Order: sequence, then structure tokens, then C-alpha cells
Amino acid sequence: MDRLYAAVTQEWGYTPLSFKKGIMMNKKHFLLPGFLTITMLAGCGSTDAAAPVSTQTAASPATERTASASEAVPEDVTLEKSAYGNPIIRLTDEKGDRIYGGDPAVYVDGDTAYLYTGHDISTDVEVSEAAYHIPEYFCYSSKDLLTWTPEGVVMNMKDVSWAKDHISAWASQVTKHTDPDTGKDLYYLYFCSWDKTGGGKQSIGVAVAESPTGPFTDIGEPLVMGVITKPQTSAWNDIDPTVFVDTDENGEERRYLAWGNAIFYLCELNPDMISVKDQNGDGKITCGHNLEDADIMSNNKGLLSYTEAPWLYRRTDADGSYTGDYYLFYASEWRESMAYSTTTDLRSGVWKNSQIFMLPTATCNTNHEAIFDFQGKTYMMYHDGALPGGNGYRRSACLQELVWNEDGTLSMMEESASGLTGTISSITTADGTPLSHTHFDNSSSDGAYPYTDIAVGTGLSDEEKDAQWVIVAGKSDEDDPALVSIQAENKTGLFLTAKEDGSVSLAQDTDGKAETAAAQTFRSVTGLNGNPDAVSFQTVTDPAKYLTIVDGILTLTDGADAASASFVVSSETAAFAVSVFLQR
Repeated sequence: MDRLYAAVTQEWGYTPLSFKKGIMMNKKHFLLPGFLTITMLAGCGSTDAAAPVSTQTAASPATERTASASEAVPEDVTLEKSAYGNPIIRLTDEKGDRIYGGDPAVYVDGDTAYLYTGHDISTDVEVSEAAYHIPEYFCYSSKDLLTWTPEGVVMNMKDVSWAKDHISAWASQVTKHTDPDTGKDLYYLYFCSWDKTGGGKQSIGVAVAESPTGPFTDIGEPLVMGVITKPQTSAWNDIDPTVFVDTDENGEERRYLAWGNAIFYLCELNPDMISVKDQNGDGKITCGHNLEDADIMSNNKGLLSYTEAPWLYRRTDADGSYTGDYYLFYASEWRESMAYSTTTDLRSGVWKNSQIFMLPTATCNTNHEAIFDFQGKTYMMYHDGALPGGNGYRRSACLQELVWNEDGTLSMMEESASGLTGTISSITTADGTPLSHTHFDNSSSDGAYPYTDIAVGTGLSDEEKDAQWVIVAGKSDEDDPALVSIQAENKTGLFLTAKEDGSVSLAQDTDGKAETAAAQTFRSVTGLNGNPDAVSFQTVTDPAKYLTIVDGILTLTDGADAASASFVVSSETAAFAVSVFLQR
């Protein structure tokens, strides 16, 4: 405890009042402003009654408030907020425009994880036309998966001579390999774009750099032209490259490249990493259903409704050596769920144990995973459209841990607004009934989106995660400590939203406008019921209105029924964030 106490004091230059020694009890919440809420166990400090999770900006009145909201002026309350979580990149450019980026890829080099995304800048018109506008690739680095440092543009499509346009920096992946001629480690960025040299179809490219942060230089021609792969079902079959370097049972290095939309392709690379291996040495690159009689294999056998976004992965043992089956992670069906299949031999083209482990996100039609190991654990980076104004063409990277079952399978997982590093809150009524949203699985139908009218109330769901919330700084003014926005933990990007007709629902911020931000922002004030542990929520759009439970449904009222307009909030920060903070 002393270590944490000292760490907090050093981090902020003062000790928060709610963290002063001698106020702990059996189970006690401590507030670290803008960062943590930590649960301590019995045996630490005082055994007095627990203080409320909220901290008031002014002293609580000595006597309870009256039941009527009109008889007392509520005072501002500062609630613990989630300072981190998903999406993990929340930046603006020099013009003040929000930065979006999808199709995340991760490469771990030593003690640093590097995240690569395209830069999504589709306009509203382009979004309405389902058009991607991605001019370049960005890189971010992290040594703890908590804080990410922008490393800038690593490659611009203007510098790719064979690209049909300069706005199609589609999915990529980076790896490191030793150049066989120089013995020097180089970094290779595999990517895809529309190819003016190959009939305008999508092709696979590769660019090379001496650093994981670039700049990457394209080799001057496609690595795999879309016109040579067979079979073909569209002009965009040849997208989403993934690369994996392994050593087989004979000690021979194998360098695999896989890709594909609707059709899964796989080949081997030469040691130079920039050319396809000619398996039979006939001087031709041919296609078939296995690598015994072809150089590029196309085989969906055993895959589960394969769509796109492949990612090759293999687990490691305690020494860091690859072991066990190979995994192919990929997007399945439409809207895109996350699935995986396994094989004992990548060259066989036979996949088994196929299953979906994550349904579509609540804010994006596509998904693209990056599976990687970091400091002894396995993680998945993926994308959604949860940022204000986001969607399937303005995407954002998210991060969660993959938890393996003992048999090497994965259980179903949900998207998470808190992710690895955020704070999850529960909100209950004065009588202890949890506030939750209606239970639903994200739809596979495009017509169901965007979600704008999901009911919230009491008794709407028996699922624990439907009653978990992520409270963040108010979207309309992040500098006002009393303002909050409240997001569903398992529906990233869906916030409590006050509507003009007096109703309240979970809704996505699809336009990023100030009016939407205001509708999704509330002022936290002392509980109208006079309970010092309670809090009430005024709407920013109409300060005379409060969130209130009426017949089991969350709605807006004048707060006259003080008990129904008062709530209790408790919070707990992810253990990952706590451990990272303590290591600093």
C-alpha cells in the first residue's frame, strides 16, 4: 500500500484527499483522479464505514436534502472516470480533426509493441457511397500497451508507383527478417492497394525499412498481382496480407504469406522476403489447391464462412519457441464476426476446429484482428467505429487480452469499452437495483445500424455485462469535472443519450457534432434523495431535467420523485492498468 501511495503522490505531485492514509476498511474504493479506482481488501487501516465512490467538489450538507428537487440546489459531484480504454487511439491532427485508423496490425520488437493502421479520412459523402479514403499508414509505439506514442506516417500511397490511386492504403502487416545478402535486420510492410499495372485489381505489395517506424520504401512493383491468382470472384480478392516466419521440423526456415477476400490464398516467400517462392523451379508462379503442384495455394476447406482479414499465429512455450497448432484468425460472414481455425501444417491447406469467438461490433460493419504476444500474454487488436463520427469507413483500434482455454480453444468474447486499461462502473438505483440496457446481440444486418434507440432501465437484462458502464469525461466539455458521458461496457461507442421527447436510450454518436455530444453529456450532482452516497444526473441540454427511472425505464423528469432520480455509482479499474501504473 505504501508503494502505491508514494507512486500516486509522485505521479501528480500531491496526494488526493480520497487517498489519504487511515481511511481504509474491509472493502474500500480509492480515487486516483482521472486514472484509477482500486479495491483494497480487509486488514488495511481504519475499519470505519466506507466513503462513497464519488467525491464532491463542495462539502456535503449536514442534513439530508428534502425529497423535492425544487427545494434545494444540487451541488456538483466529481465521479471517478475512465481515463483509458477503447478505442486506444484518441488523437486529433494539427487542424483539430479527429484521427481515425482501421485494419490494425501489431509487430512486437523487443520490449516495444508497434501498431500500424491506415489513416481513414472518408468524408460523409464517401461514407454514404461506402468508399474508403485512406492515403497513408500510421505507426504508434508502446512499451506497456497503456500509452501509445505517435510515430507518424510510415508510408504514403503517393510513393507507391504501381498504385492506381493515392487513397487506398488498405490493410497491412509488418515483420522483421534478416537480409540474406547483408546480414542486416530489415522491416517489411506487406500491404494491398488498387493496381494500375494489373487491370485495376487489388494486388499485394511490400515495402522495406531499416526501422519499425519507417520510412518504408515500396519495391517498385506488386509482390503478388491480382491478375495471376486463381480462382477469382471479384476485383478485391487479393487484399489483407499476413506474414508468418517459422522453422519446420527439419530446422528449415519457412516464410509464409497469406491473404484474401472470399478466397484464402497462401504461398511461401523466398529468403529475400520480397518475392514468391517457385516451389518446383519451373520459372512460373502458378496457382492451385496445394503447394505440391502450385506456388500459390487457394483453399477454404474447413474454414468457417471465411470473408477476409486473415492473421497467421502460433503460440509459444516458456522459452519463446513456437509450439502446437497453427492458428488462422479471420473475419467471418457479414457483418463481420471474428473466427479462427487451426492446422498442424500450413502447407496442407486443411483447417479444423473452426469457431466464431466474437460477434460484430456495435459500430462497424467490418473487423480486422491482429493477434500478438507481449510480456507473456496474448492480445487481440481489432477495430470498430466507436469514436464520435465513426463508422465502417472511419475506424479506430481497440485492444483486449485473449484468454486461452486449457485445450487451446477460445471462449466467446464481447467487445469492451474498458478494454485492458479502463474503469468499469456499476450504477444502481437507491434500492440497489442495477441499471442495465436491453440484452441484444449485434445484428448481422446492415439495416439494423446505427443503433440509436436501445432501451435502458431496471430489470431489462439478467446478463452481468449489460449492467456494466464506462463513465468518461463529458463529451461536451471534458474540462468540467462534474460532466460525464456514460457508455455501455459491452457496446463500445453506445452512450446514454437524452432525446428531445424526454426519452433516454443508448445511441451511437454518428455525426460527431456538438449537439450530439451535449445530448450524451450529463452533470453529476448530489443525490436528490438526500443520501450522501447518491448522485443524480442533470441533462446538459436541459438542466431542469434529470435521469429518472419511471416504470422500470430510464427517462427524463423534473426530479420531483427524488428517490427515482438518485443513483449509486461504484467503480473498479482493470487490474492491467493498476499493474502498469505500479511499475512506473
